[in-house]
Amino acid sequence: MLKKTLLAVAFTSLAVAAFAQQPGIKRTPLQKVEFPDGYNTVTAIAEVPAGGSAGRHTHPGIETGYVLEGELNLLIDGQPEKTLKAGDSYQIPAGVVHDAKAHGDKAMKVLGVYVVDKTKPLASPAP
Repeated sequence: MLKKTLLAVAFTSLAVAAFAQQPGIKRTPLQKVEFPDGYNTVTAIAEVPAGGSAGRHTHPGIETGYVLEGELNLLIDGQPEKTLKAGDSYQIPAGVVHDAKAHGDKAMKVLGVYVVDKTKPLASPAP
């Protein structure tokens, strides 16, 4: 039991450090599953304040998500900008630069699921 507790604390610390890379976004890790082989599947809540943005970044795997609150402009390199609202879902291919900007005067909140290479940081800033 102690080993599981220590692993959970270690994961939470690592996840918070990985999530803290972009200053405009707050990510709250909810769950991590080591699956499929060589990958972690991470579920998190991501929040961007009104007028803010996540900042251009990438993930070493796919991201899929569901908008819980507010509206956002989703900018994925190579694709037209999308405006999403509560109830909409989205997918971002592995390694593709993207950004999410809160649209309007409300914060936005999404439930994100990341299936990422477990040997790399969850998110990396992009130019």
